[in-house]
Amino acid sequence: MRSQDWNQDSANYTAMNAYDIIKTVRVTEKGTDQSHHFNQYTVVADTRANKFQIRDAVEELFKVSVVRVNTINVRGKKRRQRTKQAGRSANWKKALVTLKSGDKIELT
Repeated sequence: MRSQDWNQDSANYTAMNAYDIIKTVRVTEKGTDQSHHFNQYTVVADTRANKFQIRDAVEELFKVSVVRVNTINVRGKKRRQRTKQAGRSANWKKALVTLKSGDKIELT
């Protein structure tokens, strides 16, 4: 894999497999429109993963060709559940994956 070759020498390298990198595919109304019109899918990725690792993981798991990966780190929201103590939802990484035309991820 190309992502592990260059990253393996760094001090904070952790070996992750495709199932560790890709948490889930987000199914939303906006995401469904993007998949139909632009062939783009939104996935939740591990916060430590980079674009190359996300690309390789999507290609391995779904057997598709990835053209482009855009990522954004989403900050967790403050939450409160009927108590005075405020909590916080976890930070997460959103990846917008563009596939080659003709390829498709089957979501059931």
